[in-house]
Order: sequence, then C-alpha cells, then structure tokens
Amino acid sequence: MGDDELAEIRRKRMAQMQQQAVDQQMMQEEMERQKQADAQLHMILLQILEPEARERLNAIRLTRPDFARAIEQQLVQLAQSGRLKQKITDAQLKALLQQIQPARKEFNIRRKG
Repeated sequence: MGDDELAEIRRKRMAQMQQQAVDQQMMQEEMERQKQADAQLHMILLQILEPEARERLNAIRLTRPDFARAIEQQLVQLAQSGRLKQKITDAQLKALLQQIQPARKEFNIRRKG
C-alpha cells in the first residue's frame, strides 16, 4: 500500500467518524426536545385534570399508550383553545373516553343444527 492509499483510507475513516459524531449529537438533541415536550405536556395535564382523572389516564397509558397519547393531545388542545373552564373530573374524563373510543363490534356466532 502506498502513502496515497493510506491517506485516503484515513481521510474516509475520519469523515465517517465525524458523521457518526454529528448523527449522535442530532439524536441527543432530538431526545432532549422530546423530554421537554413530554414535561410540558405533563405540566398542562397537571393543571387541567383532577387527581382521579389523572390516575385513570395513567392506567389507560399502561394498556393502550397510543390511545392515551391521543386523549392527552385532545385535552391539551381543549385547554389551549380556552374551552376548559375548570379541571376535568374523573366522571367527565369517562364521558369523554366513551365518546372518543370507537364502538366495538359485537359478533354473534350461531350454529345451525
């Protein structure tokens, strides 16, 4: 191997390492932005939900995280648009969940004898 080939290999390796460092930094920044967004969402939910309603939402998050995230987003939008005049109680949250949750289809299987 000549000096030119070694220099080229070193240059490529250095460029690869620099790109990895940039990628890692971008990933860390994205994680930090996500943490800040989650913290902000949590603070808003603390302000607009009664403790019982918050517990119910946390229980939903354990079983259906995507559904809980959608509910949280809707609650935050209601709060930011000024449509909430008081904290949401557990009963109000239940009613909201029943409105939002898609209707379940019932299947009846009958055997003809």
